[in-house]
Amino acid sequence: MSIKQKLSSIQQDFKAKKSRYNSFGKYNFRSAEDILEALKPMNKKHGVYFTVSEELIASDPMPIIKSTAKIVDAKDGDSIQAEAIVGVDLNQKGMQVPQQFGSASSYAKKYSLGNLLLIDDTADSDATNTGGNQPKNNLVRNTAKPEINMDNIEQAKKFLASGGSIETLHEKYTISPTMLKILKNG
Repeated sequence: MSIKQKLSSIQQDFKAKKSRYNSFGKYNFRSAEDILEALKPMNKKHGVYFTVSEELIASDPMPIIKSTAKIVDAKDGDSIQAEAIVGVDLNQKGMQVPQQFGSASSYAKKYSLGNLLLIDDTADSDATNTGGNQPKNNLVRNTAKPEINMDNIEQAKKFLASGGSIETLHEKYTISPTMLKILKNG
């Protein structure tokens, strides 16, 4: 089985619990650590391993971290990777500089892994965080699906190339006619 086929299988089967709770925003979320822990059983099952690396790619006017998540075939070394780029907010109140970098690092890792694994975070913290302004009756919920756009279309193409289907993408994502045409034409 090729690395593309293995990744496609993992993307379809992967589940990571949202074991963390933000008491200020009143939402559950998954961390990079939750994702990595949920991936461990996939290593032996599929004959792969995962790595996450980081690089400081800019420092002025703000530090920018690039995180790269990679799946590697343990047998032949073939790999597929995905990246996420985040800025480090050095003006965050109540945090020391190491905490500011640590927070940005965790965020970048989580999203590079999410990009690699096609994790749908529609109901995760970034989609549901109301900053503590949740309606009292809890009847209003964010049900919008994330959208496939020019920023993430390459990941969608990789998913299709590795055996995934347009139908699976439609279940998890909003796809405009323009993006659908790009996906179908390769």
